Amino acid sequence: MSGIHFISGLPRSGSTLLAALLRQNPALHANISSPLGAMVGAMLGSMSVGNETSVFIDDAQRTAVLKGLFESFYGVHHSERTVFDTNRGWTTRIDLLARLFPDAKVICCVRHVPWIIDSVERLIRGNPLELSRIFDLDQGGTVYSRADGLMSNGGMVGFALNAMKQAMHGAEASRMMLLPYDALASDPATAMEAVYRFTGLPPFPHDFEAISFETAEFDARLGTPGLHRVRPKAERVERETILPPDLWARYEGASIWRNPDFNKGRIEVA
Repeated sequence: MSGIHFISGLPRSGSTLLAALLRQNPALHANISSPLGAMVGAMLGSMSVGNETSVFIDDAQRTAVLKGLFESFYGVHHSERTVFDTNRGWTTRIDLLARLFPDAKVICCVRHVPWIIDSVERLIRGNPLELSRIFDLDQGGTVYSRADGLMSNGGMVGFALNAMKQAMHGAEASRMMLLPYDALASDPATAMEAVYRFTGLPPFPHDFEAISFETAEFDARLGTPGLHRVRPKAERVERETILPPDLWARYEGASIWRNPDFNKGRIEVA
């Protein structure tokens, strides 16, 4: 790979659309979540004090080994491309990413949190014959219990939101940019211009009306068909929420990037 940046942030917030657009550029590679997040975690565990042989490993070697994971993984098929690796957990390791790749930037996709919950709920109700791994193959109960599960500290949304909040107030916050779903969907040209400017990459003339991206097999294995489906045209589709009003109100204030007082580091919001 000729360089690397990262896509993180919240689920159901445009990361797949962003990857689909980036893939139009032959100089770039992007995809849905890669296995590298888990691989890095496993390797860190193997090189930690939990392994008695770690006494023979110094920080320079740890750095080389971890960088080697990325270079080996992407070097086989994308040696001449700049890579955008996707994982919601990267914001928990932003200090490590800065150590490994000093020039790397992190694009955090965000969306008004009640709409994220609405989006997941629509997927669940749209696949009544499936059991989704999002809820550990047990999605019984109600929209209220499912929303609470999503927003718990270890839930799909709650974990990603807390990880992003942590990174926004850390030493490496300046390498983050927040990319709202509404901006990417309604004005993709301006949003992509901001991505290229922030990462320092040459701009590319994207086709926002002929987007191609499909991960049907991966989504089927998750028991959630359509999870990563992208419309062929980038556009914002207006619709009514299926969430009850009290549930919507419960999470109305969770979209912290909308609050200037929370964004103390003045992180760029595209």
